[in-house]
Amino acid sequence: MTLSDDREYLSPEGLEDLEKRLKNLKTTRRVQIAERLEFAKSLGDLSENAEYSEAKEEQMVNEAEVAKLEDILSRASVISNTDSSEIRLGSNVKCRKIGNGDEQFMIVGREEANPLKGKVSNESPLGKAFLGKRKNEKVLVSTPRGQIEYSIIEIA
Repeated sequence: MTLSDDREYLSPEGLEDLEKRLKNLKTTRRVQIAERLEFAKSLGDLSENAEYSEAKEEQMVNEAEVAKLEDILSRASVISNTDSSEIRLGSNVKCRKIGNGDEQFMIVGREEANPLKGKVSNESPLGKAFLGKRKNEKVLVSTPRGQIEYSIIEIA
């Protein structure tokens, strides 16, 4: 798989999550903000109405998020990795950090990255170092604290 900078690589679950977030922002959230704006208008003078100003700000933030998600989804490329011979986007990797214990993570696109949930971006130093590697290979990752060596145990 050739990676392109303008594509947003998403797992099927990540795509579904972004679509749900977008739907919520365009429906539920817009309705809530519209109701808040109507209430604020009913309070009178809009020039000195903090409630109205806050609701307008909330509307701008919501619409910016809608535009961002629509842009991401328009450039989305769904990843599915059925090849476990080498690490690619979508691979689940089990490895051993030399001098430490075993770790497990999934290589995902930047929009889904969440290291606390074991999802590592393909653009991160860790993700870049692992791409293309195979089971039993050693991987050297450069970090701000120095180089860390990993041994690949399993690819799924």
